Amino acid sequence: MILVTGLILFIFYMPGGTRASLWTEFIDQRGLVVLLALFALLTLSLIWSAGQRLDARVFTLFNMRSYPKWLDRCMWLTTQLGNMLTAFLAAIVFFLLGYHDLAIEIVLGTLTLWLLVETIKALAERDRPFRTLDKTRIIGWEEKGDSFPSGHTTQIFFLMTLFIHHFQPGMLEMVSLYGVAGLVGFTRIYVGAHYPRDVIAGVVLGLVWGILATLISPYWLVLRF
Repeated sequence: MILVTGLILFIFYMPGGTRASLWTEFIDQRGLVVLLALFALLTLSLIWSAGQRLDARVFTLFNMRSYPKWLDRCMWLTTQLGNMLTAFLAAIVFFLLGYHDLAIEIVLGTLTLWLLVETIKALAERDRPFRTLDKTRIIGWEEKGDSFPSGHTTQIFFLMTLFIHHFQPGMLEMVSLYGVAGLVGFTRIYVGAHYPRDVIAGVVLGLVWGILATLISPYWLVLRF
C-alpha cells in the first residue's frame, strides 16, 4: 500500500507534459512488457506439477554433488554480492565518489524491490528446497522465508542494470556484468537456497525493476531539482 500510494502521488504531482512523456516511454518499452509477461508465466507455472519435478531434477544435478571445500567457500562469498548489505555498501561508495544520483537510486530501488520481493514470496508461499528435498547441501546457513523469487538474484540483476544505464559500458563490459549476475544466480542453487525457477524469476524481476528505475530516473531528477 505504501508503494502504491507513493507511486500515485509521484505521478499526480508530475507536470502534465512530463507525465505524458513518461507514459510514452513506458509504452515504447516492448521488452519490458515481454519481461512482465514472462514473470507472470513463471509465477503461474508454480502450479504445474511437472515443472516442480523438472525444478527438482535440475536442482539435484547442481546441488547434490560432492564439491571441494574451496569451491564451496568461493560460491558462498559470490552469493553475498546479491545481499542487500552489499547494495547499501555500493551506494555508500558511489556517493563518496560523487555519483550521488546513482547512490540514491540504489538505496530507493533496493528498499522498494525488497518490499516487492517479500510480497511476492508471501503470495507464492513456495518452500525452499532444503525443506522438501532430502540430502540437500546447504552452504552457509539455512535461509529464512519462502523461495520464489530469489531475492539475491533479483537484487544483483537490478544493480547491474543500473550500472549499465549510468556508465554506458561497451559490449564486453556489459556481458561481463551480467555474467557476474548470472553466476550469483547460479550460486543460489549451489548453496541450496533456491530452485532454478526461483532464480529465473529473480533474473526477470531484477531486469524489470532496473528498466523501470532508468525510465523514472530522469523525471524524478527533474522534480528533485
